[in-house]
Amino acid sequence: MTEATNGVNAEDINNMAERLASLKAEVSKSLIGQTQVLEQVLICMVAGGHALIEGVPGLGKTLMVRALAEAVSGKFSRIQFTPDLMPSDVTGHSMYDMNRQKWVIRRGPIFCNFLLADEINRAPAKTQSALLEVMQEQQVTIEGESLPLSLPFLVLATENPIEQEGTYPLPEAQLDRFLLKIVIDYPNVSEEREIIERITGKAVGDKLDTSAVSAVLTPEDILRAQQIAVSLTIDPQLVDYAVRIAAATREWNGIDIGAGPRGSLALVRAGRARALMQGRDFVTPDDIKTVAGPVLMHRIRLTPDYEIEGYSTRRVVEELIENIQAPRV
Repeated sequence: MTEATNGVNAEDINNMAERLASLKAEVSKSLIGQTQVLEQVLICMVAGGHALIEGVPGLGKTLMVRALAEAVSGKFSRIQFTPDLMPSDVTGHSMYDMNRQKWVIRRGPIFCNFLLADEINRAPAKTQSALLEVMQEQQVTIEGESLPLSLPFLVLATENPIEQEGTYPLPEAQLDRFLLKIVIDYPNVSEEREIIERITGKAVGDKLDTSAVSAVLTPEDILRAQQIAVSLTIDPQLVDYAVRIAAATREWNGIDIGAGPRGSLALVRAGRARALMQGRDFVTPDDIKTVAGPVLMHRIRLTPDYEIEGYSTRRVVEELIENIQAPRV
């Protein structure tokens, strides 16, 4: 290994990779299966981004985020997005304190480390925009006062892919703010059997159980992981590879709207995060290829004829990646 920049050496990288592996193992004590989903969430966290999770209800999204928050001693909040949810319900508002005879700021649930924005597309555009602005700026402005959020700050917003009645789909410009789109599928038969046995064996009802999860990292450790990931070496040929992939989406057959420059940036950021989790101080073409699907799926829109024929964005992105020659580095 070569020494990375910003004073990071091979020992720092190996040590952080081991700690991230222990974090993944700790969260897995409560979350059965969904290994790939958890890995993508950790990549998103290490890259300092936010994730949009698509999946039907009951697949463990809330459990995963809650367990992750406990494993890093972070604060967890969950907001159920509904049509009547106001921006102030998310960010907070000012109120008059009769006892103190002055206006005070009441902070909303956004002030946390891990936020689960459940069914984000059920809230109107004004409320969606308030959340996405906070994601970008990492601060909240209430009555002219800017309040910084505690870092790390990770938003996992969920969407139900089936029930679309009464929803407000996120426009492309807002979808682009999410680093990754993560698709969570049904567990296999053995995983579902283990879930049933665990829940019905001890718990009353279906309460989320994270009692087996212990804190193995701190928020400061996550910030350090983010700093290390940024310092990892990436060959100029791989930067060019990321740019060629994003540029190809703008001309690819079946894609109506392609990814912008933020897509190229996301490929590099997520690729670095994956390299760190693998214990390497450099990014490989496989890192870029592995994260390309989650990075690009929500950044493209298919042509109407492709949608009618039943093509999915995942399938089109996979075909595109296979046809873009990777550099030999």
